Amino acid sequence: MSKPVLLTLHRWITLVFALPLFAVIATGLILSFEPLVQVSGTKGPAIDPGRVIELVKTYDPDGKARGVSINAAGQRMTLQGSGTLAIDLATGAPAVAGFGLGDLFLWARITHERLLGQAWLVTSSTVAMVTLMVLGIVMGLPRLRNTLSGWHKGTAWFALPLILLSPLTGLAMAFGLTFQNGAAPAGAGRPIALLEAVRMVADQHDLTQVISIGTRGGRIMARLYDGGELRAYAVTSSGVTPLPRNWPRLIHEGNWSARIASPLNVITSVALLTLLTTGLLIWGRRKLRKPRPRAGRQAAVAGAA
Repeated sequence: MSKPVLLTLHRWITLVFALPLFAVIATGLILSFEPLVQVSGTKGPAIDPGRVIELVKTYDPDGKARGVSINAAGQRMTLQGSGTLAIDLATGAPAVAGFGLGDLFLWARITHERLLGQAWLVTSSTVAMVTLMVLGIVMGLPRLRNTLSGWHKGTAWFALPLILLSPLTGLAMAFGLTFQNGAAPAGAGRPIALLEAVRMVADQHDLTQVISIGTRGGRIMARLYDGGELRAYAVTSSGVTPLPRNWPRLIHEGNWSARIASPLNVITSVALLTLLTTGLLIWGRRKLRKPRPRAGRQAAVAGAA
């Protein structure tokens, strides 16, 4: 396939998927900061497990909550699925309402995973992103110049490992690929209640490091930071046991190391936004460029001869 045909495919795929790609990349940029915010949220005073259990009983007497989220720095907890606002651990009263970072991350995650409520739109846009990168690679190494096109090509090639790994891990997540070599889920045992799960996690881990404890995928899981990595633990009657690492998710979300992976994800998102915007600008400039009159072109050719 000739280079002009590849270039035409590259442009049209970009134009067709420009809006969904912008939404997916922009929300991905927002979510890139979440691990850093979560880690900063674990740096707070010690949290009394008894206080957490007491407040869960107070605000969820019927046991309908799916889980509990903890922010040690803000000394707050949130009951998931109960309709309750964040609760101040010091006073035991609902915290002041407002749109915070947690709400921003939640909105970005929902949009990032189900754009306009359609997961297939995110998946197809991600496939289009990978296709654009493959087409760019097939077209060969560029000549780097200080032009809009030069910056577009230079960004693509210098950031290639990052910008290619991001959509590939996203597709692995979408298709349920974990690369765990068929490892059986850890922590077999009978299901337990949320309050019992909080007690069991608190017995083995500092609650300041806990992000959430709740039901996910039909079982109770705890998500907590251990050495800068966000680990998932199964909580059952048998105990609190670490689950096998889901490497595509860890890499895609930047949770394998908040201090290293999160900044890398920011760089990746900025590079992808740069490629999308410069690509559209290059197309727009070519479309808006006035065609030279035929006489002028003939004179230019004659002068060059």
